Amino acid sequence: MPGFNPTKDRLDVAGKVILITGGTAGVGAGTLIALARHEPAHLLFTGRNPTSAASTIARARASIPPSSSSSEVPITFIPADLASLSSVHSAAANLAATLPRLDVLVCNAGIMAAPPALSADGYELQFATNHLGHALLVHKLLPLLARTADARVVMVTSTGWRGAPPGGVQFDRLRTTQEMPVLGRWLRYGQSKLANMLFARELAARYPGVLAFSVTPGVVATGLVTELGVVDKALVYLPNIGRVKTPEEGTHNLLWAVGVPKGEVKPGAFYEPVGRLSRMETKASRGPELAGKLWEWTETELKQWM
Repeated sequence: MPGFNPTKDRLDVAGKVILITGGTAGVGAGTLIALARHEPAHLLFTGRNPTSAASTIARARASIPPSSSSSEVPITFIPADLASLSSVHSAAANLAATLPRLDVLVCNAGIMAAPPALSADGYELQFATNHLGHALLVHKLLPLLARTADARVVMVTSTGWRGAPPGGVQFDRLRTTQEMPVLGRWLRYGQSKLANMLFARELAARYPGVLAFSVTPGVVATGLVTELGVVDKALVYLPNIGRVKTPEEGTHNLLWAVGVPKGEVKPGAFYEPVGRLSRMETKASRGPELAGKLWEWTETELKQWM
């Protein structure tokens, strides 16, 4: 779908309840703002900053023509810190108790190339934020998703998953800062993004009643990239000369993922912009063993929160 344009092309989201994590900035906010013009029943988004959330809502409202029936769509901010399992648990409980249905869950929030650090729960920070928090949210909302006809879960990953460390996921080091002598922040990022892709694959296999797949927005000039240091910014820009997307372009693959008809998606697959089934593979991603091991490890770690 190379000519996809969300301002002109119709998105089939009318009447749907859609939840996006990380909707206060970047492609998450842009995706929510674009969806607001297409008559969803309810838009919800998570984030950590109420001020930024209010700005997202105001921008979404301003983008809707006054005569449109979308002008009355509810847009709700759910405070949640994906790096804190307690915060995710509270947000998920609130959502499960109040929503009658959930048609689409877009797991978009994330951090990139963060320095060595631990989450509040003692996990490597990027893995905790990008994978564990989302895994808990999905697990807690699965009953709601299962009750909704044709529900889907979209895991937002990155082609950076190819840069995962040896073995793909270093399970024995996930409760450390996982410091590495060279490119450690990028290896940890790649590990967390590989986990996003594998989690979508395993979710699709274990819960076929919910359509699950993963997408990348591409390399997008949002704060995740523009606020990097000089060396890290060069690592992003130099291999992608001529391919860096604007923030608006970065929403296109997410919008496609939300609105594409179910029959046009392969469960568990990974899609590059826009709507292109990826053939990308690495030794770590190729077989089913790592995805199954990740799922079992994740369920064990999240047991007290389930």
